[in-house]
Amino acid sequence: MAYDKHACYLATMLTAAADSPPTTPFAVPDTIGVLVSDAARLLRRRFDARARGIGVSRAQWQVLIALARTQGSNQAALADRLEVETITVGRMVDRLEEAGLVERRADPHDRRAWCLFLTARATDLLHDLEPVANEVRGEMLAGLSDAEQAQLRSLLQRVRSNLSQEG
Repeated sequence: MAYDKHACYLATMLTAAADSPPTTPFAVPDTIGVLVSDAARLLRRRFDARARGIGVSRAQWQVLIALARTQGSNQAALADRLEVETITVGRMVDRLEEAGLVERRADPHDRRAWCLFLTARATDLLHDLEPVANEVRGEMLAGLSDAEQAQLRSLLQRVRSNLSQEG
């Protein structure tokens, strides 16, 4: 059998990697940031799958929920909230308006801007999404006591507050 220095090197590296702790801070898989990010990604994925059953895409439900929280905001404010470009929000709102879910009204303070409002149809759709959200939330919090849920909420609110401050 011929000696294969590449195979020997690879076997040595794999064994060493398995037996030793990570050598860089980015190799640590379960930092708080990674856990929060992974949990948020999995939560969105699960909600997306269920929302599709009602006929709503991620982009649609994100815009509708953001507008439900800030009725009357303009496209620039909505883009800020969703962390996308204003032109992207404009296209999304165009499609939602065509679907009868969003209404544009002239901004009384700025003739160039439009204020965005949900229609009754969008409100009905959000009511249809509410049981989906409750079900997914229940799955997310399964096994946590009421006290643990309250503590988690409090801690995440504090983290959000910390990150919301300019630093």
